Amino acid sequence: MSVWLPTSPCTPEACAGHEGSTASVPHALLRLAAAVALILLGILGAPPVRLLPAGPRHRVVRAWSAALVGAFGIRITVHGSPGPGGGRLLVANHISWLDIPLVAAALPCRMLAKSDIRAWPVLGRLAGRAGTLFIERDRIRALPATVEAITGALLAGDRVTVFPEGSTWCGRARGTFRRAAFQSALDARVPVQPLRLTYLRADGHPAGAPAFVGDDPLTASLWRIARARGVRAEISLLPRIPPGRYAHRRDLAAAAQRAVAGLTPTTPDPLPGIPAQPATPSATDRDSANRPAASVHHWVSSSPAAASSLRTPS
Repeated sequence: MSVWLPTSPCTPEACAGHEGSTASVPHALLRLAAAVALILLGILGAPPVRLLPAGPRHRVVRAWSAALVGAFGIRITVHGSPGPGGGRLLVANHISWLDIPLVAAALPCRMLAKSDIRAWPVLGRLAGRAGTLFIERDRIRALPATVEAITGALLAGDRVTVFPEGSTWCGRARGTFRRAAFQSALDARVPVQPLRLTYLRADGHPAGAPAFVGDDPLTASLWRIARARGVRAEISLLPRIPPGRYAHRRDLAAAAQRAVAGLTPTTPDPLPGIPAQPATPSATDRDSANRPAASVHHWVSSSPAAASSLRTPS
């Protein structure tokens, strides 16, 4: 791994334990079977769904994404509204692979993801069929092309969702928003809409089971989430930052990070051994690292989503 890549100090041992009730093994297996069936349905259904007009297509994607999250027994609550259509950059904190269907349940999206996901069993194929854009995170020289690809999607009227922390964090600790992707919003002259993702236990405290951090294997994460009971996911669609308010991506990234953190309810202190990440710029943040001559993690959309709760029986 390149030394300039953002990292998180969160680990499965420190962060990903579940302190609530658990589902029985047969129930957990049923949840996994339902999730696999939905993923296979998504792979088979992706080509014809792409042929649908935008409205029906987005409704299908929202319903499928909500069903996938609900298959694990997780209730989804959406706060706020995406507002009018048109291109915009959506930026969110990053906790889990579940973040992707969670965002899509509110805003059908196209993802910009690390190229490793392409090799994931089943999920990688689904991501490819959904039109995911893949980035080689180990190659800093690939960043200008990635920024240009995001800019092109924004100019085409898409909503692109990015996880600018560049790595997953447990939710009790958070990382610094990296600046590269924000250049796309400046170049395309589109708004930035911050999103806040939260996973909670029944008692209102942060849920550890969904956290997909450190060297956690995907199979272990799937089983841990399938066994957990009483987990709910919340996505807050925060007010947009209009184009032109900030001239530099550094200031735009900082404003978006403040917006996400500002709606954070009072939370417990970070777990022992999980320090806050220093706000020192990485190589990807420096202007010379990835800025196109004149003038990166994730998703693209457009669909209304008023405050709502979604749940699929499991």
